[in-house]
Amino acid sequence: MARTTLIMFFCCVLTLTQTGCLRSNKQTTETASAKRRYHLVHDEHPKQHEVPDLSKIPDAKPVPTKKSKIGNPKSYTVFRKKYDVLHSSKGYKEKGKASWYGKKFHGYKTSNGETYDMYSMSAAHKTLPLPTFVRVKNLENGRSIIVKVNDRGPFHDDRIIDLSYAAASKLGILAKGTGHVEIEAIDPEIRQPKQYLQIAAFKNQANAKKLALQLQSISLDHPVEIRQHKSNKNPLYLVHIGPIADESMVLQLREKLSANKLPKPISVHLE
Repeated sequence: MARTTLIMFFCCVLTLTQTGCLRSNKQTTETASAKRRYHLVHDEHPKQHEVPDLSKIPDAKPVPTKKSKIGNPKSYTVFRKKYDVLHSSKGYKEKGKASWYGKKFHGYKTSNGETYDMYSMSAAHKTLPLPTFVRVKNLENGRSIIVKVNDRGPFHDDRIIDLSYAAASKLGILAKGTGHVEIEAIDPEIRQPKQYLQIAAFKNQANAKKLALQLQSISLDHPVEIRQHKSNKNPLYLVHIGPIADESMVLQLREKLSANKLPKPISVHLE
């Protein structure tokens, strides 16, 4: 299910190296807390009453970000295996197994110094620079999400990424614990196309307006637009819902449209 990680162990070793074994009461308390935490061999789901509505948690938003001051050594070793950290995430794409981590690490520091929040859209990776924004697609159900990589792991040879509890839920891998995915690094400097659902195309503008009006009540607060597309002779009027921020909302809209017996939409990406 969740990763095996040595983040707190690394922090303790680093503290001893820099202070010559002089530890404050606070450091001693933190070390004892880490030991108690790692007695929990398996990670845990949060209690049901603790879980917010994960469907409303938006994907991570890719923004230009400098490399973290910590968490990006040239290389590091875990369980006698050396990992070389990539200088750049440009062009990175990989397929493999994803896992997730949750309550065991919630509230503790990630490898780049941020606080791990299992209800955020974040992830851990062994070699990508921190932070890196990646798109993760579940190859078994077609769902995709965007997460911010701010941590190291999972330290299992057969896994390529560890997702936060929220990210794993939205991707649909919580029940199995793992899933077959494709991950692709996103360059925040490149403008990303926005996703829309195209509901229908009409030759008659009045019919397009009629459908758009009907969609207003079921679009889940997303704008409904009519775009004119010039064909060979006569224009077509395309009815779109969007832009849509993440894949979980796309799924909700598809279900809503189906329940209202509306045409099956087509996903389109527009500038």
